[in-house]
Amino acid sequence: MDYAAWNSALLERLSLYLNGHERDIDAASARDLMRACRMNETEAFSMLLAAMLGLETDLYPEHRQAFEAYFPYMVRLLDPALYRADPYYAAVRIPSRKQGRWELCTQTYAPCEAFVCGDMQRMPDGRLIAPIGFFMEPFSYPCVKENGREWMLITPNEIETMRPAIDQANGKVLAFGLGLGYFAFMAARKPEVASVTVVERDANVIRLFKEHILPQFPQIQKLRIVQADAFDYMQNCAPAERYDFIFTDLWHDAGDGLPLYRRMKALEPLSPASRFTYWIEPTLRAYL
Repeated sequence: MDYAAWNSALLERLSLYLNGHERDIDAASARDLMRACRMNETEAFSMLLAAMLGLETDLYPEHRQAFEAYFPYMVRLLDPALYRADPYYAAVRIPSRKQGRWELCTQTYAPCEAFVCGDMQRMPDGRLIAPIGFFMEPFSYPCVKENGREWMLITPNEIETMRPAIDQANGKVLAFGLGLGYFAFMAARKPEVASVTVVERDANVIRLFKEHILPQFPQIQKLRIVQADAFDYMQNCAPAERYDFIFTDLWHDAGDGLPLYRRMKALEPLSPASRFTYWIEPTLRAYL
């Protein structure tokens, strides 16, 4: 089958579903299908999601082939206990607060609500797999909103996609983008990390973080927050600081991330001894 065409078709349909229809599947429908067809949760959710995306697997062999080629690799039933046991979740409580155009709050995934959960994967045969997660029960997560729009979240997707950078962090660490401080919290926990400098442009984000989140961090002595533009700091300050590890997370998703990713990549030669990593880089490179 034509994987290039199906990559485009499925990504487009998933994007439409995840931006406005992500709660169209409910737990009752999934359980009805499980009973009627003797399926498990993942199989039932996959069949319902395929129908929502317009795949008619009973009528068209190509649709059945696409379902079999993509959905077993794409859909994941997640264990809420696994994420609630995350060290950040266990240590930090996010209050409801506003500062300027920014707001701290808590959001909740509904049972069977679909969401991206992990970086896009390119398979050896050319398939692009966008991991889609769901829970069978409500799952709450902390959130920062800008003018009512979700900007920084700590969801299973953020946990999964930041893990590679956190695992690699060592020595003197620089992070571009503060958000709720998840990367800073997790990197500072590591004995091999000596310090974490976080560069954030917005004063209100820094104020909210320092007042309501930073006091809950156990490794507060390792953290330094600098108010500055990331690209100005990278050009004018980072080379002299000689950071061992630099992590960039300045974008909401791949849609707005590509130009910022390219811009920061172009500045890497300014700090040749530093190791650079980027949030959702495999996804960004898949789009490139």
